[in-house]
Amino acid sequence: MMMMNSTQTSFFTLGAYYDTGLLRYLYFLIILSLYVCIIGANVLLILVICVNRTLHEPMYLFLCSLFVNELYGSSGLFPLILVHILSDSHTVSAPLCFLQIFVIYTYACGEFLNLAVMSYDRYLAICRPLQYKSQMTSGKVAMLISVTWLFPVIAIIVLICLSAPLQRCGNIIHKVYCGNYSIVRLACSNTRVNNIYGLMYTMVSIIMPPVFIIYTYAKILRVCLCGCKQTRQKALSTCTPHVASILNFSFGCCFQILQSRYFKDSLPSMLDILMSLYFLTCQPLFTPVLYGLKMSKIYRNCKQLLCAEK
Repeated sequence: MMMMNSTQTSFFTLGAYYDTGLLRYLYFLIILSLYVCIIGANVLLILVICVNRTLHEPMYLFLCSLFVNELYGSSGLFPLILVHILSDSHTVSAPLCFLQIFVIYTYACGEFLNLAVMSYDRYLAICRPLQYKSQMTSGKVAMLISVTWLFPVIAIIVLICLSAPLQRCGNIIHKVYCGNYSIVRLACSNTRVNNIYGLMYTMVSIIMPPVFIIYTYAKILRVCLCGCKQTRQKALSTCTPHVASILNFSFGCCFQILQSRYFKDSLPSMLDILMSLYFLTCQPLFTPVLYGLKMSKIYRNCKQLLCAEK
């Protein structure tokens, strides 16, 4: 076997694609339709929040950040998949592969941080309503949104800087998109630092946010059980879509991490591909639908905007 170091590996081959004949055009239309729906739903809600001054509140600004993040994450996945579905060559240059890793990983980390910030906002609004305005100031809102975007960027730059120089014995990634763990597995050199940093990154960006969210919602649940009917209704109307979004994304991420590391060969290839795409497609598609239907202020403003366009 010829040993290929990092300077020789100028491209990677995405090995999960296979020849589907004329069905490729059907798959292309399905993926394209999903992408268009994701863009349409998220752009609509971003416009609704930006245009209506009544929605310029912390909760809706955090939601806007969440929708922008989902557009951003989708842009790192769908265009490349659409190209490869119609192409006979499934190679991707190393710089483009690492760019896709950067976008997808910052999206995933940013999604958890956005959801954690939103849970903190709901905790203050429901558990400390009298102190909410004094604690959730415009400056604090700007700071929290900045952290949800800056931290993932810094964390993933470090991750890529550790992975890119590795000497590799091959260039075949058995996925339909580039993944950092898949590249590290190709390494012939010592990956101890990568593994330690990867574990730290997973703890901080994937495990800690859900733990914090569970803590805040335990507090919210306690207040709801002891509060009046109006408090319970307010909590249900604002927290139900948030909880559904957290459960959906956490399930997708946890399944992907466990499957890629421990159960790589236990699933049929097609099911493996579909599940690896789950958290990258379902979250950006269903989150705006959940919030658009469950939150009355957003739903009313969406109807007004769509009716005005007609």
